[in-house]
Amino acid sequence: MGSATREALATSRAALSVPGGTTDLATGESLFGAGRVIGSSSQLLSALGDASADAAAKVTLVRAVFGTSVTPRALDLLAASVSERWSSHDDLLAGIEELGLRASALSAPAGTSIEDELFAFGTTVSSDAGLELALASKLGKPTAKAALVEQLLAGKVSGQTLAIVRHLVQQPRGRRIGELLRHAAAIVADQSGTSIATITSASVLTPAQLDRLQKNLQERHGRALTINQVVDPALVGGVRVQIGDLVIDGSIATRLADLRLQLAR
Repeated sequence: MGSATREALATSRAALSVPGGTTDLATGESLFGAGRVIGSSSQLLSALGDASADAAAKVTLVRAVFGTSVTPRALDLLAASVSERWSSHDDLLAGIEELGLRASALSAPAGTSIEDELFAFGTTVSSDAGLELALASKLGKPTAKAALVEQLLAGKVSGQTLAIVRHLVQQPRGRRIGELLRHAAAIVADQSGTSIATITSASVLTPAQLDRLQKNLQERHGRALTINQVVDPALVGGVRVQIGDLVIDGSIATRLADLRLQLAR
């Protein structure tokens, strides 16, 4: 990520906390939709992603294109995004998507865990090769993928999760479905002030074990954590923990692999 994008992201995120409108699910969906429109038009993307172009002119263009098709709050957030300098055109699309994810997170009813719903759907997809192919195939039409997501999730998850997944499968931007869901969950968690810890073990950990591990990790990480548990018998024993880019691997499988390397020297 370039320095320009880091600054643009920080400013865009700050725009979410500026008073002046309701950040509801419609706002998130408007941002997702606008991002897809921009991404599907090379001319529009080039104009809005041009770091050397006049910021006021880009804002005027956004308001002309989306003024009547998105919520007023989403329009203001779009204007804030395009007025910034981004390191690449794809970074601009990623920034708009992140705003959509954060707006969706802010609109979630109390007690709704979008992260858990995204993780559960990711588990379902990874265990079904046919479903994964249907959602990830480059040959599939975006509208057909969105319809499949609607069929699978409508009435079973929150409106926020449905909107997020429906968007992700329509604009993957070269990312695999598992990566899409993990990235989205991480941003949603960050918006609520937490991080996601994925704990992989050879067998299911007991609630007491998970509770102790969560408390220990939170003390070390200095932040509240949402726990995702994955079972992988190939680990043999021990656990592997991933929090963002940080990986703590205490699995027996890894220790054995390290031992084999040492013996082979």
